Amino acid sequence: MRAKNFSALVSLATIAVALTAGSPASADTLREAMIQAYSSNPTILAARSRLRQIDENVPIAKADGRLGVSASGAYNEEVKRSIVVSAAGRRTLSAGVTADLPLFQGGAVRNAVRAARDRVEGGRADLRGAEAEMFTSVVAAYMDVIRDQAIVDLNAKQVDVLNTNLQASKDRFEVGDLTRTDVAQSEARLSGARSQLEAAQAQLVSSRENYLRVVGKNPENLEGPPQLPGFPETVDKAVEAALADNPNLLAIKKESEAANHDVGVARASRLPRVSAVASGDYVDYLNSADARYGGLDHGTGATVGVQATLPLYQGGGPAARVRQAQARVSETLEQTIETERLVIAQTRSAYASHVASQEVIRSSQTAVSANELALEGVRAENGVGTRDVLDVLNAEQELLNSRVQLVSARRDAYVAGFALLAAMGRAEAGDLGLDGGPLYDPVKNYDRVKTSIFDWGDDGPQKAQATSTIGVTPLPSETLQPMLPFEQLDPSPVTTSNN
Repeated sequence: MRAKNFSALVSLATIAVALTAGSPASADTLREAMIQAYSSNPTILAARSRLRQIDENVPIAKADGRLGVSASGAYNEEVKRSIVVSAAGRRTLSAGVTADLPLFQGGAVRNAVRAARDRVEGGRADLRGAEAEMFTSVVAAYMDVIRDQAIVDLNAKQVDVLNTNLQASKDRFEVGDLTRTDVAQSEARLSGARSQLEAAQAQLVSSRENYLRVVGKNPENLEGPPQLPGFPETVDKAVEAALADNPNLLAIKKESEAANHDVGVARASRLPRVSAVASGDYVDYLNSADARYGGLDHGTGATVGVQATLPLYQGGGPAARVRQAQARVSETLEQTIETERLVIAQTRSAYASHVASQEVIRSSQTAVSANELALEGVRAENGVGTRDVLDVLNAEQELLNSRVQLVSARRDAYVAGFALLAAMGRAEAGDLGLDGGPLYDPVKNYDRVKTSIFDWGDDGPQKAQATSTIGVTPLPSETLQPMLPFEQLDPSPVTTSNN
């Protein structure tokens, strides 16, 4: 159902978005960044390993209710015989086999297996949450690079314009058309613009490094992002969707169910336990038995039976474990409420940020258009002497500020929109339709190990699968790569729907 409601995300690779027009054919896309991170990000790979650890709790719990077989052996040599006459030999070699099959353990195994299965379900929800969090980080890092590159480009253009203004001011000063004050104002504004450019370049370097950390490769010629799908028309509907499918909330609910089964495990320690047992042994006196007393040199034996144990008093330990498990249930119930509050707050915050950023985009677009017109008029008026140089400088700065604000608002709107999808449980690999390779199947490993009965199986030596960034040459900060023109940074407005 989620894939159907959000089919726009499934076809990310084929969406033709206006802001990608004119981009180089070799440009990286957001989809490619997500695929790269999905297969090589250490955070998500560690989350998968953590789930595989949780999977093993099921066969571990089942093992406590299965047949146990053990073997023993001993060699003894009598160095001094007692005064009691015995037909036994002075040397003894013995071996035995014992089998123990639990018949009843008070429900401990049953409850432990149920708790383990619930935790597996919770672990899968945690993995979903880890995927959503990672993809949100990828989107934020991707958009940060685009935003900061655009801001660098804008500031670089501003430096060029102010350089031209300063030269023009000096020329006009030479002919007596301007004063030294006008030249000083132009120089001061140029110095300020250069400082802003340096700060913007430093921020771009930081964003590039963060992108490298999250994605595993340098950002190169990033294309504009695809259009996000529609969201619920109201924040209440968004919250309703989040409460129904947020992975973090589903995970804590499963943990609460598992904690209830833990209470049953603790209570079982007060109940009787019944086991079927069988043993066989072999004894060899190694030709040391005394035949005068009818001693045999070797022999075998076997026993079968049923053992029952009824705990009568254990020092209060069982009651303490029961109370401890019940307190854990109480803790998970409170954590469920805490997670619900967090999910509601995150959803409402992301929804509000997305809506507010869309409004800022519209206002900033109006401001950019107005400032462009104003700058054109101020320059014309300056040419006829009705405006001074400071008026021109202020108009240029206001235009730069409005353009930077527009770029930032577009980044904020996209990131907030994706964060809203994540809060609603709709920003995971299955929702995004990533086809850069097979998607990780959390059930596959569980099916492999859930019925395992062999003691000597393992998965062999483990190696890191994540991509190391040691040796990755950073992009040169002094030679800024051309990115998208400013005009192409506007993603198509997000349309609302009842999905």
